[in-house]
Amino acid sequence: MSASLAAALLLAQISIPLGPTPRRNERIRAPIAESGPAWAAACGTSTDWNQPAPPVRIHGNTYLVGTCGISVILVAGSEGHVLIDGGTEQAADLVADNIQALGFKLTDIRYILHSHEHLDHVGGVARLLQRTGASLVASAPAARVFATGANSADDPQAGELKPFPAAAVGRVIGDGDIVRLRDIQLTAIATPGHTPGALSWQWESCDGAVCRTMVFADSLSPVSGPKYQFSARPAYVAAYRGSIARVANLRCDILLTPHPAASATKQRITGEAPLFDANGCKTYAAKLTAALDERLAKERAGK
Repeated sequence: MSASLAAALLLAQISIPLGPTPRRNERIRAPIAESGPAWAAACGTSTDWNQPAPPVRIHGNTYLVGTCGISVILVAGSEGHVLIDGGTEQAADLVADNIQALGFKLTDIRYILHSHEHLDHVGGVARLLQRTGASLVASAPAARVFATGANSADDPQAGELKPFPAAAVGRVIGDGDIVRLRDIQLTAIATPGHTPGALSWQWESCDGAVCRTMVFADSLSPVSGPKYQFSARPAYVAAYRGSIARVANLRCDILLTPHPAASATKQRITGEAPLFDANGCKTYAAKLTAALDERLAKERAGK
């Protein structure tokens, strides 16, 4: 092997860290080996939206800071942080407590993003905007919902969910747009289906030289009110299938979801199942396709 080829192969294995990397003597905040089991012990089998759970460092600068039943994600940067979702209105202060327990300042959060525009995931956003001074970034359909706190008429669960506190949107974002804070950047992926304005997010998170592609994939479950028929809305279903396909095709080393149980978070942060899984998004998408197909079949059968 030539010296030039050997050098090229060596360089190909080098990953460039994004986000703050702990200094050699700096204690890692909420390491997964300790905080993962602590999260599992605190939550047990609970999926309660408002049950407190301790924060967990998932990988590099990515932290789980939500509750037992709702994932809220913190991505920390050297010049500010990004929060994805805010939990319920009642849980907003629990999320804030978790962020502070990690040693981060609430006022260093620059942007709050969202998955889908339902009260269990964004009901706490208004409170967190107030406490952080951050700017809310939303898709155009979600921005209209944030303006009033009431779900839109084209939401499959319209009329089924209570309104949540309205929040001012600082920036409207579209598919493929990027939220950037110097050493971190998150890419928005439009994934309508569970709601019209749903977004998924993809970013790189590094622990030293080990970088992983993180995906916070939206719920995309075919849940609706009793009178809603997906089969009566072929265009919506086509967009829904497109969203699932988009998730399936993402580069995806670590999958996170708005409800921890949907991606076996407890098992993966305790070592019962692999945390890193390059096929995680494909597997998740296959389950969603099966659920949507089953729902459509039941509708056609009149069940």
